[in-house]
Amino acid sequence: MEKKLPTLLADLKATYPEATFRVWAEDEHRIGLHPVNRMVWVPLGETPIAPVNFKYEWLWLIGFVEPSSGETYWWIVPRLNWPILERVLADFAQAFEVSATNRIVLVLDQASFHTTHKLTVPDGMHLLFLPPRSPELQPAERLWPLTNEAIANRSFESLDELEAVTAHRCRVLMNRPEFMRGITGYHWWLEAVA
Repeated sequence: MEKKLPTLLADLKATYPEATFRVWAEDEHRIGLHPVNRMVWVPLGETPIAPVNFKYEWLWLIGFVEPSSGETYWWIVPRLNWPILERVLADFAQAFEVSATNRIVLVLDQASFHTTHKLTVPDGMHLLFLPPRSPELQPAERLWPLTNEAIANRSFESLDELEAVTAHRCRVLMNRPEFMRGITGYHWWLEAVA
């Protein structure tokens, strides 16, 4: 990936010399009424108690991050498949005014709904796939521990309640680009897009 990203950017800049490029990463994370547990400090001899309410209902959190700026963009969806991803990509492209002169390279894993030939990618967006089974190369993977902090050791009665807490956490993270840059800005990524 350290070689693939700069090579792709150089090729794209040669093909579209008038365009500007931003490089984003995208990933998905399942959250639900099944609790996220975290360890906590308690006095010696005491047992920590966290409420649990095992229900097998889920939402999907889709996160975009631009590691060079720390800017983030989020979607919460009830299920995940290629038609939903297509809609999310279209919204993302519109929100960031993707065009012939304002292009985005989107780095993502090789999930089946990312690689299907049925997926329509917006004009001006270029997908770059990570090698198989390499989450350590994906800056967007670093988003999930941060979003999980808001829901850890808590029990939710409904998906609506979970969605509200998660949406609030995403808004908080959107307002902290320097922090997000520090978390997701891998040195090789920042060098490649400089």
